[in-house]
Amino acid sequence: MTADGDEFEMPPPRATPRLFGHAEAERALLDGYRSGRMPHAWLICGPRGIGKATLAYRAARFVLAHPDAAAPAVQAASSLAIDPDHAVARRVAAQGQNDLLVLERTVGDRGKLRQDIAADDVRRSVGFFGSSAGAGGWRIAIVDSVDELNAAGANALLKILEEPPERALLLLVSHAPGRILATIRSRCRVLNLRPLAPADVARAAAHVLEREPTDAEIVEAAELAEGSVARALGMLQGDVLAIRDQVIALLDRLPDTDPEALHALGDSIAGTDPQPLEAFRDSIEGWLSARLRKGTLAPSQMDRLAETWQQIGRATAEAEIFNLDRKPLVFSIFGHLADAARG
Repeated sequence: MTADGDEFEMPPPRATPRLFGHAEAERALLDGYRSGRMPHAWLICGPRGIGKATLAYRAARFVLAHPDAAAPAVQAASSLAIDPDHAVARRVAAQGQNDLLVLERTVGDRGKLRQDIAADDVRRSVGFFGSSAGAGGWRIAIVDSVDELNAAGANALLKILEEPPERALLLLVSHAPGRILATIRSRCRVLNLRPLAPADVARAAAHVLEREPTDAEIVEAAELAEGSVARALGMLQGDVLAIRDQVIALLDRLPDTDPEALHALGDSIAGTDPQPLEAFRDSIEGWLSARLRKGTLAPSQMDRLAETWQQIGRATAEAEIFNLDRKPLVFSIFGHLADAARG
């Protein structure tokens, strides 16, 4: 909820002018640009919801607004920020900047979001980079996210990376860089972003909600969000915190399961609203991440949990894409978790 009590909608990264945390990563991009030897491709890695795409758009806006890296304004800049009222910022937010190509999943013929970034969309980048740029001469592509490329799309992107044109910049966002083709990784400057500190998460969430970062609900969500602003904001909508409590209570009982509680959880996330399903998935993924980070499990248990994590990701994605009944999903996932907990 906003300060006025209204439901909020998180602004997309293209329309998000502020970046919280990640000062070191921002400095790396800025220094690379004003050095005059800007790498043609950056792979911006890290967990979901921590600001990777926001940083990519921030870099794109700065370069398009300041096409001359040697200009005094660039050399004196302390960040990649530009005025939100700048013409470039307005055009990027409105998806009307001709020198910026964004590759992301699109809606298919059936009105559903595609599982992958279409290979044909990636191939469009060949014509994009081959055409004449604007006054500044830069052409920039953001891929959000490169993890969502299928084999054909990845190979099409690789061709661009292998022979990048002059004054081309590719900003690739990745939630799971280990799954990316090694040939793509090797052609990029890798920029690893860490999960945000709770204080930065609270400041970012408070900014979106027009509330104070010391608000008790915001502080609680920030502490539970595993460094993700998106996750914290999700918790602050509707019954997300209550769903998380249901999930954690069931996880704490593993390998035992409670069919009645599982039924109740299935009812809580039923319907077509994506937010409860995301809260369910994020709560489980956060629990799995914490277990794997502890390093106290036997290698075989860690392998089982990692495999279970992948199964959960696939199952929840299919449930969202194909609008499947969510109660069987709950029972299936907790069945996998119980098996993994038994080792």
